[in-house]
Amino acid sequence: TNGIVTEKRQGFFGNCHFRGFPVLLFKCIWCKMLFILCLPKLGCVLKNTTLCYLERGGQYLMLHRVKKANDLNHDKWVGVGGKFEPDESPDECLLREVREETGLTLTAYRCRGVVTFVSARWETEYMYLYTATDWTGELTDCDEGELEWVDIDSVDALPLWEGDRIFFRLLREDRAFFSLKLCYDDTDTLIHAALDGQVIA
Repeated sequence: TNGIVTEKRQGFFGNCHFRGFPVLLFKCIWCKMLFILCLPKLGCVLKNTTLCYLERGGQYLMLHRVKKANDLNHDKWVGVGGKFEPDESPDECLLREVREETGLTLTAYRCRGVVTFVSARWETEYMYLYTATDWTGELTDCDEGELEWVDIDSVDALPLWEGDRIFFRLLREDRAFFSLKLCYDDTDTLIHAALDGQVIA
C-alpha cells in the first residue's frame, strides 16, 4: 500500500546473515535510493559507496587491489570508487573518489544501478554502480592497487567477486537501471542473488 510492500518470510535481506533494522522494500527504485540515503538521518548508519568502470575502446579501467592490508577486495579486480563522506550525494562521491584514485575528472558518466552487498564477514554495503565514457586529466598511480586497462571480453577471466560477473553481464546488455542484491557466506562464496526483487541464484 502507498507504494510500499514488505518482503515475505525473512525480510528484505533474506537468509543473508544481516542483523540490522527492519527494512521496507519500495516498488520504486528512486524511492528506495532516497530511503537508503536518508537512513543516517534516522539514526541508522550504513555503508554507502560508489564503484565506477571507465570505458575506453572496448576496455575497462580496472583496479587490482593488492596494496591495502585487511582489504575485503584483496587481490580482486574491481572498479574505482569508495565510501561516501558526510552529506555527499552519489555523484559527488563518485567524482571525488575517481579523482583521488586515478587523477581523472569525469565529464560523462551514468549511474547504472544499486548493488546491495551482504556478507557474513563484512558490513552490509549499498553500492552505486557507474560507468564513465569521458574525462579530463592524466592517469596517476593509485595507493590502493594497480590500475590497468583490461579488454571487456577478458574481464571474466580475472579474480572477481562472483556477483560482479552478474552486473558485468547487465552492463554488457545495456540493462536499464537495476537493483541487484548479492549475499555471501563466511568464505566469500555467493549464496544468493536477486535482480529487481527476483531471485536469480
